[in-house]
Amino acid sequence: MQVKKTNYLVNSTPTFEVLTEEEIRAIYFASLTVLSETGVRVYNKEGYDLLGANGATVEDIEEDSALVKLQPEMVDIALSTLPRKVVIYGADHQKYKMELFKDQIYFGAGSDTPFTIDPYTSERRRATYKDVKNFARLAEALPNLDFHMSLGIVQDTAVGTYDRWQYLAMLEGTNKPINITAVDKDGLKDQLEMAYIRVGGKEQWWKTPIFSLYIEPVSPLSHSVEVIDKLMFCAEHRIPFVYTPCPLAGATAPATLAGTAVQALTESLLGIVLSQLVRPGAPLIIGGLMSAMDMRTAVYSYGSPEMALLSAAYTQITKWLGVPEYETAGCSDAKMYDEQAAMEATINIATAALVGGNMIHDVGYLEQGLTSSGEMMVASDEIIDMVKRILRGIPVDDDSRALHVINDVGPGGHYLAHDHTFERFKDIIWQPKLIDRQNYEGWQASGSKTHRQRVNERVKEILDREEEPLVDEKMFKELKRICELADEKYKDQELDLDMFG
Repeated sequence: MQVKKTNYLVNSTPTFEVLTEEEIRAIYFASLTVLSETGVRVYNKEGYDLLGANGATVEDIEEDSALVKLQPEMVDIALSTLPRKVVIYGADHQKYKMELFKDQIYFGAGSDTPFTIDPYTSERRRATYKDVKNFARLAEALPNLDFHMSLGIVQDTAVGTYDRWQYLAMLEGTNKPINITAVDKDGLKDQLEMAYIRVGGKEQWWKTPIFSLYIEPVSPLSHSVEVIDKLMFCAEHRIPFVYTPCPLAGATAPATLAGTAVQALTESLLGIVLSQLVRPGAPLIIGGLMSAMDMRTAVYSYGSPEMALLSAAYTQITKWLGVPEYETAGCSDAKMYDEQAAMEATINIATAALVGGNMIHDVGYLEQGLTSSGEMMVASDEIIDMVKRILRGIPVDDDSRALHVINDVGPGGHYLAHDHTFERFKDIIWQPKLIDRQNYEGWQASGSKTHRQRVNERVKEILDREEEPLVDEKMFKELKRICELADEKYKDQELDLDMFG
């Protein structure tokens, strides 16, 4: 009988950390200092009145805003009621569910790109309803994408209603959890009504909410009227929401990465406090889409090592706080899916997964978030799968050390015919679907295709196949009617394409 070693430590998965606990504490308490001494600008009277009535200092009141300063105890109280776990379901809630808490990783697309790369023509053009639906279909088909965002702005409708049409297109294409955007509170109300219809009523929504809302305050340290309206509506109506600052180091935040993290956390904490004042227990996911401005081109870089570092640092901070986090990965500054896109996506997917980000979005982004790509989605799906294999690590136990197998085979033998190999290789040895591992002659015989060609073929294969509708005709008409009523309200507005770049 083998004697078992006592106090045997197991490294169950590789990890990645960029901050010590002391550094996390330093950033957190610096944020509390900014909140209490510098303050934040709130452009919403209902919002700053509620904060003021509950202990905040409200000063420098202008016609449309006020400077708000929060004492640390307000943050402590808010964190005590903020849920440590947020659950978001898919429309098929029996099959799809995200449980967001420490170290649970889920990947999904980004939203609202004005441009897209047509997979059939390779043309960069403006996104439409059909594109948004097609991206949702890709998300439904890709096993390593757990939730979805629109990956395009529906630009064949009025400016005030494109959010409703985007949600409809996504409901047509996927049953996975969806992270929506909303033009304003009215757009959010309409999409909530659509969700009630899709899920089977308000009571079922409370049990299984099928979307979360993306909300973005304005860096530095500003919270617009629309942002606060949506935050308060979400808290009132039990809508899980992401509150994600997007500071740009060197432009809308300090050039130092620690300073950028301090400012972003300050902006997030205001959202946490206000949401818990509206309704204690309101489900919020802390966001942190941070990067550095490229000083030569003045762009917000989505492929930089600074974005990966800041995302990792922010994930560590939110895990320390014990609240769910919204990360960024699967994106690039490349203009099409190419070698640069693959390189940048691999780095940020690996770091996001290794640090344990929860809701990891922006898979499919190119060109600083201006352009979406089905090829980027499909390629990233396989990158995520490869990284997940790395996360499984190397178990070391009696079976995996395989002493009996080594003894059976002995010197000069081989393991191909051994039962141990046959029983385990499928689980242990990762197999790609798009990466090529043939020899040169086999690659030539298969058409000498590049990785980009294989990825493009996979995109078209998914989009060209016929599928059963996810929404029946009667329900689709109900959902579409909400969009059409909104169109009637905004019929005199045309979409201002210049506002998207």
